Amino acid sequence: MSLHADATAVLTGWDPPDAEQAELREHYLKYLAGHEDGMWRSSRPEHLTASALVVDPSAPRVLLTLHGVVNRWLQLGGHCEPGDTTLSGAALREATEESGLTGLRIDPVPLQLSRHEITAGGCKGTFHLDVQFRVTAAAGTTYVVSEESHDLAWFGVEELPADLDQAVSDLVRRAHA
Repeated sequence: MSLHADATAVLTGWDPPDAEQAELREHYLKYLAGHEDGMWRSSRPEHLTASALVVDPSAPRVLLTLHGVVNRWLQLGGHCEPGDTTLSGAALREATEESGLTGLRIDPVPLQLSRHEITAGGCKGTFHLDVQFRVTAAAGTTYVVSEESHDLAWFGVEELPADLDQAVSDLVRRAHA
């Protein structure tokens, strides 16, 4: 199965938690149906991406990255790559690469979808159709800040950065519901 087919199957089988998420799912599926290249960063005006909200199994906290280009606290994740075979695998790969954490476990069912315009970097002016997953960290592992980030930090779910994007706040809320 191709990554495109996997993404289509995951989204088709996903039960959105509300009407807004259902509308986004339909938008993603329509885009994929009309764009064989919809999984790749070269696809315009949109393309799918895969994100991972890393949660701590021992405390109500999440690992966020101070993104190197956007300069805001976000969940880990990014573009799909040719070696990716599943959407959840792409999110897990991104989380591992961006955090250095070992033993991560991913729930293959998306938590939420987030469509957002890219305002900086190589994809400026396009939209990411982000599929966001919950990833659980192994106890006692230590993260490493990658070259894609200014910083990484654990935040308690009640102590998130004040200027956190609403979509990230929603993602944290869904992960701890």
